[in-house]
Amino acid sequence: MSFWGFGEMLPSADNRATIHPTLVDKWGIPSLHIDCRWGENDLAIHRDMNVTAAELLEAAGATNIDHPNGPSTPGGTNHEMGTARMGRDPKTSVLNSWNQAWDVPNLFVTDGAAMTSSGCQNPSLTYMALTARACHHAVDLLKRKEL
Repeated sequence: MSFWGFGEMLPSADNRATIHPTLVDKWGIPSLHIDCRWGENDLAIHRDMNVTAAELLEAAGATNIDHPNGPSTPGGTNHEMGTARMGRDPKTSVLNSWNQAWDVPNLFVTDGAAMTSSGCQNPSLTYMALTARACHHAVDLLKRKEL
């Protein structure tokens, strides 16, 4: 049996998604390059989850408990977020407060890309709320002929 915990990966300016400078797909479209590493706090959370899981299993009577060697690979089991950060300044974010791209006014991004982090709960309801809010704003812009 496996027993896994989920913890928050804190935002880090060193973690980023960029366009690969040379790698392209079979259609010649540049490929995405993801540079992502666990931070010290992230690793501490994983260590604590491993210890706590073993304690829970032992309390339930389990024996021969094997601890994993380390955390999962980023992107392997978590709700990844943050490739199109929402913010107040186009110099430090991709999206405005309505999930609208600063550089492409008719583009709205309403998935986890807008969020820099999340807890261990499933973020689907938050995505749905962001989408409804962005759609309402887009309709208002269209009615005013601003989009």
